Amino acid sequence: MSSQDEELSKTLRAMCEGSTEAFDLIYAQYAPLVMQIASRMLMDRMEAEDICHDVFLEVLRRGDQYDPSRGSLTSWIAVMTRSRCLDRMRVRNRWKHADHAEEDHMMSPEQTEELVIHRLQRQDLHGSLEALPSEQLQAVVSSYFKQQTQRQMSESWNVPLGTVKSWVRYGLNNLRKQMEKRGWANEPDNGAKEVHR
Repeated sequence: MSSQDEELSKTLRAMCEGSTEAFDLIYAQYAPLVMQIASRMLMDRMEAEDICHDVFLEVLRRGDQYDPSRGSLTSWIAVMTRSRCLDRMRVRNRWKHADHAEEDHMMSPEQTEELVIHRLQRQDLHGSLEALPSEQLQAVVSSYFKQQTQRQMSESWNVPLGTVKSWVRYGLNNLRKQMEKRGWANEPDNGAKEVHR
């Protein structure tokens, strides 16, 4: 493992332990890569941004499962991004020429389950965000969905930078707990979704 990969692995571990600074570093390092892959595969900027949000939520939930001996962090995140894009493309193709009722009838049980799981996860993500205290919600959304820096938030809201950092850190931790409370456990290494509802 190169010194850079080792440093990034340490940063990922720190992120899993609740470090906001570590999450910022991972996001800054890999968001351009995720957007590049997603934009190229989906040919749609808004869908690519959606995938970017999904991927970093997954990195937040599954970061402690990353095994450096099985490949670089870049490869791990790239494979995760490609998998999410393929899922999105399959769903998009299913609905392209049929209305919902016809498509539900035509889909196999496995395809229906996959689509339902995807919808539930999106709904639970929104529900988890709404369950956050208002300051944490505002900080997390501004940081990772509107891509504002913590310094920009501090100046815009006229609050100390340390307060913004705390809101983001506690918001991310609470978001993960809310998702787990809704049954979204970490996924095992084989990539199968482990959902308890």
